Amino acid sequence: MQLSKSEEELMNILWKQKTAIMKDLLASYEDPKPATTTIATLLKRMTDKGFIAYKTLGRSREYYPLVKKKDYFSKHVNGLIKNFFNDSASQFASFFTQETELTKEELEDLKALIDRELKKK
Repeated sequence: MQLSKSEEELMNILWKQKTAIMKDLLASYEDPKPATTTIATLLKRMTDKGFIAYKTLGRSREYYPLVKKKDYFSKHVNGLIKNFFNDSASQFASFFTQETELTKEELEDLKALIDRELKKK
């Protein structure tokens, strides 16, 4: 299951804060802030999808993520590679390195990451 752009934005806030009540979530948005009802709707959808849960604290709910950020984006990227790059990581890497404006230093950092992973295998 996937999150919409609005849900991803809210999920990023929860990943950063780890737990949050409605007031904390609203405070995390820049102006113009979304309506409380909009946030409540997003929270309900995300709960129904199994991405978040909550604990009741008096009259408030404290929300927390059930899915780790790394796990969500790993699945997202793997789906992207499968659907748009014929399940080829090298096609994805080629596109990524050529179509993004990476500096020489960033490319060297990527190479170092790949070299470290190769040593592990």
